[in-house]
Amino acid sequence: MNMNWKSILHLTLAALLGGAISLTGYYVLIDKPTTGFESNAPIWQTAYGSRSNAIPGLVDFRAASHLVTPAVVHVKSSSPASSSSAQGADPFREFRDFFGDRNFQFEMPGNNQPRLSSGSGVIISTDGYIATNNHVIEGASQIEVVLNDKRSFTAEVIGKDPSTDLALLKIKADQLPFLSLGNSDECEVGEWVLAIGNPFNLTSTVTAGIVSAKGRNLNLLNDRFRIESFIQTDAAVNPGNSGGALVNAKGELIGINTAIASQTGSYAGYAFAIPSQIVKKVINDLKEFGTVQRGFLGVSIRDVDAQFAEEEGLKNLKGVYVQEVNVGSAGEEAGIRKGDVIIKVDETPVASAAELQEQIGRHRPGDKVAILAMRKDESKSFVVTLKSITGDVSVVKKEDYEVTNLLGADFKNCTEEELRSAGIKSGVKISTLRNGKLKSAGIREGFIITSIDKKPISSPNDADAILRNKQGGVLIEGVYPDGSKAYYAIGM
Repeated sequence: MNMNWKSILHLTLAALLGGAISLTGYYVLIDKPTTGFESNAPIWQTAYGSRSNAIPGLVDFRAASHLVTPAVVHVKSSSPASSSSAQGADPFREFRDFFGDRNFQFEMPGNNQPRLSSGSGVIISTDGYIATNNHVIEGASQIEVVLNDKRSFTAEVIGKDPSTDLALLKIKADQLPFLSLGNSDECEVGEWVLAIGNPFNLTSTVTAGIVSAKGRNLNLLNDRFRIESFIQTDAAVNPGNSGGALVNAKGELIGINTAIASQTGSYAGYAFAIPSQIVKKVINDLKEFGTVQRGFLGVSIRDVDAQFAEEEGLKNLKGVYVQEVNVGSAGEEAGIRKGDVIIKVDETPVASAAELQEQIGRHRPGDKVAILAMRKDESKSFVVTLKSITGDVSVVKKEDYEVTNLLGADFKNCTEEELRSAGIKSGVKISTLRNGKLKSAGIREGFIITSIDKKPISSPNDADAILRNKQGGVLIEGVYPDGSKAYYAIGM
Protein backbone atom coordinates (compact mmCIF):
# COMPACT_ATOMS: atom_id res chain seq x y z
CA MET A 1 0.00 0.00 0.00
CA ASN A 2 2.79 2.42 0.95
CA MET A 3 4.59 1.57 -2.24
CA ASN A 4 1.48 2.42 -4.25
CA TRP A 5 1.13 5.82 -2.55
CA LYS A 6 4.83 6.48 -3.13
CA SER A 7 4.47 5.57 -6.80
CA ILE A 8 1.48 7.83 -7.19
CA LEU A 9 3.32 10.66 -5.44
CA HIS A 10 6.37 10.24 -7.68
CA LEU A 11 4.22 10.22 -10.79
CA THR A 12 2.37 13.35 -9.67
CA LEU A 13 5.61 15.23 -8.96
CA ALA A 14 7.02 14.14 -12.29
CA ALA A 15 3.91 15.35 -14.08
CA LEU A 16 4.01 18.71 -12.32
CA LEU A 17 7.70 19.14 -13.10
CA GLY A 18 7.17 18.21 -16.73
CA GLY A 19 4.32 20.69 -17.02
CA ALA A 20 6.44 23.46 -15.54
CA ILE A 21 9.26 22.71 -17.95
CA SER A 22 6.86 22.66 -20.91
CA LEU A 23 5.25 25.95 -19.86
CA THR A 24 8.65 27.58 -19.42
CA GLY A 25 9.72 26.33 -22.84
CA TYR A 26 6.57 27.75 -24.37
CA TYR A 27 7.26 31.25 -23.02
CA VAL A 28 10.93 31.08 -23.97
CA LEU A 29 10.42 29.79 -27.50
CA ILE A 30 7.03 31.24 -28.42
CA ASP A 31 6.15 34.40 -26.47
CA LYS A 32 9.60 35.96 -26.28
CA PRO A 33 11.42 37.01 -29.47
CA THR A 34 14.73 35.32 -30.03
CA THR A 35 16.35 38.31 -31.77
CA GLY A 36 17.04 40.43 -28.72
CA PHE A 37 14.60 43.29 -29.46
CA GLU A 38 12.85 43.12 -26.06
CA SER A 39 14.34 46.44 -24.90
CA ASN A 40 13.01 48.17 -28.01
CA ALA A 41 9.53 46.68 -27.95
CA PRO A 42 7.33 48.28 -30.63
CA ILE A 43 4.46 50.43 -29.37
CA TRP A 44 1.81 47.92 -30.44
CA GLN A 45 3.25 45.27 -28.09
CA THR A 46 2.87 47.64 -25.15
CA ALA A 47 -0.63 48.73 -26.10
CA TYR A 48 -2.11 45.45 -27.22
CA GLY A 49 0.10 42.68 -25.88
CA SER A 50 -2.33 41.80 -23.09
CA ARG A 51 -5.53 41.78 -25.17
CA SER A 52 -7.20 38.42 -25.47
CA ASN A 53 -7.71 38.76 -29.24
CA ALA A 54 -4.03 39.54 -29.98
CA ILE A 55 -2.35 36.47 -31.47
CA PRO A 56 1.15 35.88 -30.04
CA GLY A 57 3.93 36.29 -32.61
CA LEU A 58 1.93 38.44 -35.08
CA VAL A 59 2.67 42.14 -35.65
CA ASP A 60 -0.22 44.44 -34.67
CA PHE A 61 -0.23 47.92 -36.23
CA ARG A 62 -3.38 49.22 -34.51
CA ALA A 63 -1.74 51.55 -32.01
CA ALA A 64 0.58 53.13 -34.59
CA SER A 65 -2.33 53.57 -37.02
CA HIS A 66 -4.54 55.20 -34.37
CA LEU A 67 -1.70 57.54 -33.44
CA VAL A 68 -0.78 58.63 -36.96
CA THR A 69 -4.03 58.75 -38.96
CA PRO A 70 -5.47 61.96 -37.36
CA ALA A 71 -2.30 63.87 -38.31
CA VAL A 72 -2.43 63.03 -42.05
CA VAL A 73 -4.56 65.36 -44.19
CA HIS A 74 -6.07 65.41 -47.66
CA VAL A 75 -4.62 68.18 -49.87
CA LYS A 76 -6.74 69.35 -52.79
CA SER A 77 -5.42 71.97 -55.18
CA SER A 78 -6.87 73.73 -58.20
CA SER A 79 -5.32 75.86 -60.90
CA PRO A 80 -6.93 77.88 -63.68
CA ALA A 81 -7.66 76.16 -66.96
CA SER A 82 -5.61 78.85 -68.70
CA SER A 83 -2.45 77.95 -66.73
CA SER A 84 0.60 76.73 -68.63
CA SER A 85 0.17 73.25 -67.22
CA ALA A 86 -3.37 73.04 -68.54
CA GLN A 87 -2.20 74.13 -71.97
CA GLY A 88 0.24 71.27 -72.33
CA ALA A 89 3.40 72.71 -70.78
CA ASP A 90 3.07 70.58 -67.68
CA PRO A 91 6.54 70.27 -66.09
CA PHE A 92 5.56 66.98 -64.48
CA ARG A 93 4.10 65.35 -67.60
CA GLU A 94 6.98 62.90 -68.01
CA PHE A 95 6.71 61.88 -64.35
CA ARG A 96 2.94 61.42 -64.23
CA ASP A 97 3.21 57.64 -64.30
CA PHE A 98 5.82 57.86 -61.61
CA PHE A 99 4.23 60.29 -59.18
CA GLY A 100 0.77 59.22 -60.26
CA ASP A 101 -1.13 61.41 -57.83
CA ARG A 102 -2.66 64.15 -59.90
CA ASN A 103 -6.29 63.83 -60.95
CA PHE A 104 -5.77 65.76 -64.17
CA GLN A 105 -8.71 67.26 -66.02
CA PHE A 106 -7.47 67.73 -69.59
CA GLU A 107 -9.08 70.80 -71.06
CA MET A 108 -11.29 70.52 -74.12
CA PRO A 109 -12.04 73.52 -76.36
CA GLY A 110 -14.45 75.84 -74.58
CA ASN A 111 -13.95 74.12 -71.21
CA ASN A 112 -12.87 76.69 -68.62
CA GLN A 113 -13.22 74.42 -65.61
CA PRO A 114 -10.26 74.58 -63.18
CA ARG A 115 -7.72 71.80 -63.24
CA LEU A 116 -7.82 69.75 -60.04
CA SER A 117 -5.25 67.62 -58.27
CA SER A 118 -5.16 65.66 -55.05
CA GLY A 119 -2.56 64.45 -52.60
CA SER A 120 -1.74 64.18 -48.92
CA GLY A 121 0.02 66.15 -46.22
CA VAL A 122 1.36 65.71 -42.69
CA ILE A 123 0.57 68.02 -39.77
CA ILE A 124 3.91 68.79 -38.13
CA SER A 125 2.84 71.25 -35.41
CA THR A 126 -0.23 71.87 -33.31
CA ASP A 127 -0.69 75.38 -34.81
CA GLY A 128 -1.36 74.22 -38.36
CA TYR A 129 1.91 73.80 -40.26
CA ILE A 130 1.69 71.01 -42.84
CA ALA A 131 4.44 69.31 -44.87
CA THR A 132 3.64 67.96 -48.33
CA ASN A 133 5.24 67.46 -51.74
CA ASN A 134 5.97 70.43 -53.97
CA HIS A 135 4.49 68.62 -56.97
CA VAL A 136 1.18 68.18 -55.13
CA ILE A 137 0.60 71.95 -54.99
CA GLU A 138 2.78 73.17 -57.89
CA GLY A 139 0.95 75.77 -59.98
CA ALA A 140 -2.08 75.83 -57.68
CA SER A 141 -4.13 78.99 -57.32
CA GLN A 142 -6.10 77.60 -54.40
CA ILE A 143 -5.30 74.85 -51.91
CA GLU A 144 -7.81 73.13 -49.66
CA VAL A 145 -6.80 70.98 -46.70
CA VAL A 146 -9.31 68.48 -45.33
CA LEU A 147 -8.55 67.09 -41.88
CA ASN A 148 -9.22 63.56 -40.73
CA ASP A 149 -12.23 64.86 -38.78
CA LYS A 150 -13.62 66.30 -42.07
CA ARG A 151 -13.00 69.97 -41.24
CA SER A 152 -11.83 71.95 -44.27
CA PHE A 153 -9.39 74.90 -44.45
CA THR A 154 -7.85 77.08 -47.13
CA ALA A 155 -4.06 76.72 -46.96
CA GLU A 156 -1.33 79.31 -47.43
CA VAL A 157 1.95 78.31 -49.10
CA ILE A 158 4.82 79.27 -46.78
CA GLY A 159 7.56 77.97 -49.05
CA LYS A 160 8.48 75.42 -51.71
CA ASP A 161 11.67 73.55 -52.55
CA PRO A 162 11.78 71.86 -55.99
CA SER A 163 15.25 70.47 -55.16
CA THR A 164 13.74 68.04 -52.64
CA ASP A 165 10.11 68.17 -53.82
CA LEU A 166 8.93 69.50 -50.47
CA ALA A 167 6.51 72.29 -49.59
CA LEU A 168 5.26 73.88 -46.37
CA LEU A 169 1.61 74.90 -45.93
CA LYS A 170 -0.18 76.72 -43.11
CA ILE A 171 -3.83 76.63 -42.08
CA LYS A 172 -5.54 78.80 -39.47
CA ALA A 173 -6.21 76.21 -36.80
CA ASP A 174 -4.79 75.21 -33.45
CA GLN A 175 -4.69 72.29 -31.03
CA LEU A 176 -4.21 69.95 -33.98
CA PRO A 177 -2.80 66.42 -33.71
CA PHE A 178 0.69 66.23 -35.20
CA LEU A 179 3.38 63.64 -35.88
CA SER A 180 6.57 63.27 -33.90
CA LEU A 181 9.68 63.33 -36.03
CA GLY A 182 11.70 60.13 -36.15
CA ASN A 183 15.30 59.71 -37.28
CA SER A 184 15.48 58.28 -40.80
CA ASP A 185 19.17 57.48 -40.26
CA GLU A 186 18.15 54.88 -37.69
CA CYS A 187 15.63 53.02 -39.87
CA GLU A 188 17.04 49.81 -41.32
CA VAL A 189 16.36 47.66 -44.35
CA GLY A 190 13.81 45.03 -43.35
CA GLU A 191 12.15 47.24 -40.73
CA TRP A 192 8.34 47.43 -40.68
CA VAL A 193 6.84 50.75 -41.81
CA LEU A 194 3.38 52.18 -42.46
CA ALA A 195 2.30 54.49 -45.31
CA ILE A 196 -0.66 56.76 -44.56
CA GLY A 197 -2.39 58.92 -47.15
CA ASN A 198 -5.35 59.42 -49.45
CA PRO A 199 -4.92 57.18 -52.53
CA PHE A 200 -7.62 57.56 -55.19
CA ASN A 201 -9.33 60.10 -52.88
CA LEU A 202 -9.89 57.32 -50.34
CA THR A 203 -9.15 59.23 -47.16
CA SER A 204 -7.11 57.94 -44.22
CA THR A 205 -5.76 54.78 -45.83
CA VAL A 206 -3.05 52.80 -44.02
CA THR A 207 -0.78 50.25 -45.69
CA ALA A 208 2.15 48.29 -44.29
CA GLY A 209 5.45 47.08 -45.67
CA ILE A 210 9.15 47.03 -44.97
CA VAL A 211 12.06 49.31 -45.80
CA SER A 212 13.40 47.76 -49.01
CA ALA A 213 16.44 50.00 -49.52
CA LYS A 214 17.91 53.39 -48.60
CA GLY A 215 19.75 56.09 -50.51
CA ARG A 216 17.94 55.55 -53.82
CA ASN A 217 18.74 58.12 -56.52
CA LEU A 218 16.17 58.04 -59.34
CA ASN A 219 17.25 61.13 -61.33
CA LEU A 220 13.63 62.14 -61.07
CA LEU A 221 13.55 65.79 -60.03
CA ASN A 222 14.18 68.33 -62.77
CA ASP A 223 16.20 70.74 -60.67
CA ARG A 224 19.88 71.66 -60.79
CA PHE A 225 20.26 71.34 -57.00
CA ARG A 226 18.18 68.19 -56.64
CA ILE A 227 18.76 65.97 -53.64
CA GLU A 228 17.52 62.43 -54.14
CA SER A 229 18.31 59.87 -51.49
CA PHE A 230 14.96 58.14 -51.11
CA ILE A 231 13.84 55.48 -48.66
CA GLN A 232 12.42 52.63 -50.73
CA THR A 233 9.53 50.62 -49.32
CA ASP A 234 7.12 47.94 -50.50
CA ALA A 235 4.18 49.44 -48.58
CA ALA A 236 1.37 49.96 -51.10
CA VAL A 237 1.45 53.58 -52.31
CA ASN A 238 -0.93 54.79 -55.03
CA PRO A 239 -2.10 58.01 -56.71
CA GLY A 240 -2.96 60.45 -53.91
CA ASN A 241 -0.41 59.13 -51.40
CA SER A 242 2.23 61.74 -52.30
CA GLY A 243 2.88 64.12 -49.42
CA GLY A 244 1.64 61.56 -46.91
CA ALA A 245 3.46 59.94 -44.02
CA LEU A 246 5.87 57.05 -43.87
CA VAL A 247 6.17 56.09 -40.20
CA ASN A 248 8.02 53.50 -38.17
CA ALA A 249 6.40 51.06 -35.76
CA LYS A 250 6.38 53.69 -33.02
CA GLY A 251 4.32 56.06 -35.17
CA GLU A 252 7.27 58.42 -35.75
CA LEU A 253 7.60 60.19 -39.09
CA ILE A 254 10.62 58.84 -40.98
CA GLY A 255 9.70 60.01 -44.46
CA ILE A 256 7.31 61.85 -46.80
CA ASN A 257 5.94 59.54 -49.50
CA THR A 258 6.81 61.04 -52.86
CA ALA A 259 6.89 58.64 -55.80
CA ILE A 260 6.06 55.18 -57.09
CA ALA A 261 7.86 53.11 -59.71
CA SER A 262 5.15 52.02 -62.09
CA GLN A 263 4.36 51.59 -65.78
CA THR A 264 0.67 52.24 -65.13
CA GLY A 265 0.61 54.94 -62.46
CA SER A 266 -0.60 52.48 -59.84
CA TYR A 267 1.32 50.53 -57.21
CA ALA A 268 3.70 47.93 -58.63
CA GLY A 269 5.77 47.07 -55.58
CA TYR A 270 8.13 50.01 -55.22
CA ALA A 271 7.51 53.33 -53.47
CA PHE A 272 9.91 56.07 -52.40
CA ALA A 273 9.94 58.57 -49.54
CA ILE A 274 12.05 61.62 -48.67
CA PRO A 275 14.01 60.85 -45.46
CA SER A 276 12.85 62.70 -42.33
CA GLN A 277 16.32 64.15 -41.73
CA ILE A 278 16.04 66.02 -45.04
CA VAL A 279 12.40 66.91 -44.34
CA LYS A 280 13.36 68.40 -40.97
CA LYS A 281 16.06 70.65 -42.43
CA VAL A 282 14.08 71.85 -45.45
CA ILE A 283 10.85 72.51 -43.55
CA ASN A 284 12.68 74.44 -40.81
CA ASP A 285 14.35 76.61 -43.47
CA LEU A 286 11.08 77.26 -45.29
CA LYS A 287 9.40 78.22 -42.03
CA GLU A 288 12.20 80.55 -40.95
CA PHE A 289 13.40 82.06 -44.24
CA GLY A 290 10.80 81.21 -46.89
CA THR A 291 13.52 79.47 -48.91
CA VAL A 292 16.07 76.73 -48.26
CA GLN A 293 19.47 77.72 -46.89
CA ARG A 294 21.54 75.25 -48.88
CA GLY A 295 25.24 74.78 -48.26
CA PHE A 296 27.40 73.87 -51.24
CA LEU A 297 30.66 71.94 -51.38
CA GLY A 298 31.35 73.22 -54.90
CA VAL A 299 32.49 69.99 -56.54
CA SER A 300 31.24 67.77 -59.35
CA ILE A 301 30.93 64.13 -58.28
CA ARG A 302 30.09 60.67 -59.55
CA ASP A 303 29.61 57.16 -58.23
CA VAL A 304 32.46 54.66 -58.32
CA ASP A 305 31.78 51.34 -60.06
CA ALA A 306 34.09 48.49 -61.05
CA GLN A 307 34.75 49.76 -64.58
CA PHE A 308 35.44 53.33 -63.48
CA ALA A 309 37.70 52.14 -60.65
CA GLU A 310 39.75 50.14 -63.15
CA GLU A 311 39.99 53.09 -65.56
CA GLU A 312 41.14 55.49 -62.84
CA GLY A 313 43.34 53.01 -60.99
CA LEU A 314 41.25 53.08 -57.81
CA LYS A 315 41.89 50.20 -55.45
CA ASN A 316 38.38 49.87 -54.02
CA LEU A 317 34.80 50.78 -54.87
CA LYS A 318 34.04 52.76 -51.74
CA GLY A 319 33.24 56.45 -51.76
CA VAL A 320 32.35 59.21 -54.23
CA TYR A 321 34.76 60.41 -56.92
CA VAL A 322 35.46 64.16 -57.30
CA GLN A 323 35.43 64.94 -61.03
CA GLU A 324 35.93 68.68 -60.78
CA VAL A 325 36.47 71.33 -58.10
CA ASN A 326 34.97 74.74 -58.84
CA VAL A 327 37.27 77.75 -58.58
CA GLY A 328 36.68 79.68 -55.36
CA SER A 329 34.40 76.99 -53.96
CA ALA A 330 34.26 75.74 -50.40
CA GLY A 331 35.86 72.49 -51.50
CA GLU A 332 38.78 74.20 -53.22
CA GLU A 333 39.46 76.45 -50.25
CA ALA A 334 39.52 73.41 -47.95
CA GLY A 335 42.04 71.62 -50.18
CA ILE A 336 39.88 69.05 -51.98
CA ARG A 337 41.25 68.17 -55.42
CA LYS A 338 40.05 66.52 -58.59
CA GLY A 339 40.54 62.75 -58.25
CA ASP A 340 39.90 62.63 -54.50
CA VAL A 341 37.42 59.98 -53.36
CA ILE A 342 35.20 61.16 -50.52
CA ILE A 343 34.36 58.34 -48.12
CA LYS A 344 32.92 60.15 -45.08
CA VAL A 345 31.02 63.30 -44.18
CA ASP A 346 31.49 63.96 -40.47
CA GLU A 347 31.12 60.43 -39.06
CA THR A 348 28.78 59.12 -41.76
CA PRO A 349 30.18 56.87 -44.53
CA VAL A 350 29.06 57.81 -48.05
CA ALA A 351 29.01 55.16 -50.76
CA SER A 352 27.16 57.05 -53.50
CA ALA A 353 26.67 60.53 -54.88
CA ALA A 354 23.10 60.48 -53.52
CA GLU A 355 24.32 59.80 -49.99
CA LEU A 356 26.93 62.57 -50.22
CA GLN A 357 24.34 65.04 -51.53
CA GLU A 358 22.00 64.09 -48.70
CA GLN A 359 24.63 64.67 -46.02
CA ILE A 360 25.72 68.03 -47.44
CA GLY A 361 22.08 68.97 -48.05
CA ARG A 362 21.42 68.86 -44.30
CA HIS A 363 23.64 71.89 -43.77
CA ARG A 364 23.37 75.64 -44.20
CA PRO A 365 25.95 78.08 -45.60
CA GLY A 366 28.61 78.74 -42.98
CA ASP A 367 28.32 75.27 -41.45
CA LYS A 368 31.59 73.38 -41.05
CA VAL A 369 31.69 69.73 -42.11
CA ALA A 370 34.49 67.20 -41.75
CA ILE A 371 35.34 65.41 -45.00
CA LEU A 372 37.45 62.26 -45.14
CA ALA A 373 38.77 61.35 -48.59
CA MET A 374 41.30 59.05 -50.22
CA ARG A 375 43.95 60.57 -52.48
CA LYS A 376 45.61 57.63 -54.17
CA ASP A 377 46.72 55.47 -51.20
CA GLU A 378 46.66 58.29 -48.66
CA SER A 379 43.72 59.37 -46.49
CA LYS A 380 43.06 63.11 -46.30
CA SER A 381 40.96 64.99 -43.77
CA PHE A 382 39.38 68.36 -44.56
CA VAL A 383 37.26 70.83 -42.62
CA VAL A 384 35.00 72.56 -45.15
CA THR A 385 33.05 75.75 -44.51
CA LEU A 386 30.10 75.41 -46.86
CA LYS A 387 29.11 78.34 -49.08
CA SER A 388 25.77 79.60 -50.39
CA ILE A 389 24.58 79.82 -53.97
CA THR A 390 26.04 83.34 -54.09
CA GLY A 391 29.48 82.13 -53.00
CA ASP A 392 29.53 83.38 -49.41
CA VAL A 393 28.39 82.19 -45.98
CA SER A 394 25.53 84.63 -45.39
CA VAL A 395 21.82 83.87 -45.28
CA VAL A 396 20.35 83.62 -48.77
CA LYS A 397 17.21 85.58 -49.50
CA LYS A 398 14.34 84.16 -51.46
CA GLU A 399 14.92 86.63 -54.30
CA ASP A 400 18.48 85.32 -54.77
CA TYR A 401 17.13 81.98 -55.92
CA GLU A 402 14.44 83.68 -57.96
CA VAL A 403 17.06 85.61 -59.96
CA THR A 404 19.15 82.54 -60.81
CA ASN A 405 16.03 80.55 -61.71
CA LEU A 406 14.81 83.40 -63.91
CA LEU A 407 18.12 83.55 -65.77
CA GLY A 408 18.34 79.75 -66.01
CA ALA A 409 22.10 79.52 -65.58
CA ASP A 410 24.84 78.47 -63.20
CA PHE A 411 27.86 80.76 -62.95
CA LYS A 412 31.39 80.11 -61.79
CA ASN A 413 34.63 82.08 -61.54
CA CYS A 414 36.99 81.84 -64.51
CA THR A 415 40.41 80.29 -64.10
CA GLU A 416 43.51 82.32 -64.96
CA GLU A 417 44.00 80.12 -68.01
CA GLU A 418 40.43 80.78 -69.25
CA LEU A 419 40.85 84.54 -68.82
CA ARG A 420 44.21 84.51 -70.61
CA SER A 421 42.88 82.36 -73.46
CA ALA A 422 39.88 84.67 -73.98
CA GLY A 423 42.06 87.77 -73.77
CA ILE A 424 40.20 89.37 -70.87
CA LYS A 425 41.05 90.47 -67.32
CA SER A 426 37.89 89.39 -65.50
CA GLY A 427 34.57 87.69 -66.10
CA VAL A 428 32.09 85.05 -64.99
CA LYS A 429 31.59 81.85 -66.95
CA ILE A 430 28.18 80.28 -67.63
CA SER A 431 28.90 76.68 -66.65
CA THR A 432 25.36 75.32 -67.09
CA LEU A 433 22.47 76.69 -69.12
CA ARG A 434 18.79 75.78 -68.71
CA ASN A 435 15.53 77.26 -69.92
CA GLY A 436 15.47 80.92 -68.92
CA LYS A 437 16.19 84.47 -69.98
CA LEU A 438 19.78 83.85 -71.08
CA LYS A 439 19.02 80.83 -73.24
CA SER A 440 16.07 82.61 -74.83
CA ALA A 441 18.37 85.50 -75.75
CA GLY A 442 20.63 83.11 -77.68
CA ILE A 443 23.49 82.88 -75.19
CA ARG A 444 25.35 79.57 -75.33
CA GLU A 445 26.94 77.56 -72.54
CA GLY A 446 30.56 78.57 -71.89
CA PHE A 447 29.94 82.26 -72.55
CA ILE A 448 31.99 84.53 -70.24
CA ILE A 449 30.11 87.62 -69.06
CA THR A 450 32.48 90.59 -68.74
CA SER A 451 29.95 93.34 -68.04
CA ILE A 452 26.26 93.93 -67.36
CA ASP A 453 24.91 97.36 -68.29
CA LYS A 454 28.52 98.53 -68.74
CA LYS A 455 29.45 97.49 -65.18
CA PRO A 456 32.43 95.08 -65.00
CA ILE A 457 31.73 91.59 -63.66
CA SER A 458 34.37 89.54 -61.84
CA SER A 459 32.33 87.14 -59.68
CA PRO A 460 28.85 85.53 -59.49
CA ASN A 461 28.08 87.92 -56.63
CA ASP A 462 28.61 90.89 -58.94
CA ALA A 463 26.08 89.57 -61.44
CA ASP A 464 23.58 88.79 -58.69
CA ALA A 465 23.92 92.26 -57.12
CA ILE A 466 23.23 94.03 -60.42
CA LEU A 467 20.32 91.85 -61.55
CA ARG A 468 18.53 91.24 -58.24
CA ASN A 469 16.32 94.36 -58.33
CA LYS A 470 16.74 95.18 -62.00
CA GLN A 471 13.69 95.98 -64.13
CA GLY A 472 13.45 96.54 -67.86
CA GLY A 473 16.14 95.93 -70.46
CA VAL A 474 19.63 94.67 -69.61
CA LEU A 475 22.73 94.67 -71.83
CA ILE A 476 25.08 91.72 -71.36
CA GLU A 477 28.56 91.79 -72.90
CA GLY A 478 31.19 89.08 -73.01
CA VAL A 479 33.27 86.62 -74.98
CA TYR A 480 33.23 82.95 -75.88
CA PRO A 481 36.22 80.69 -75.07
CA ASP A 482 37.58 81.17 -78.61
CA GLY A 483 37.81 84.93 -78.02
CA SER A 484 34.82 85.97 -80.14
CA LYS A 485 32.90 88.87 -78.58
CA ALA A 486 29.10 88.95 -78.26
CA TYR A 487 26.37 91.27 -77.00
CA TYR A 488 22.91 90.28 -75.80
CA ALA A 489 19.85 92.14 -74.55
CA ILE A 490 17.40 90.60 -72.12
CA GLY A 491 14.34 91.89 -70.28
CA MET A 492 13.90 91.55 -66.54
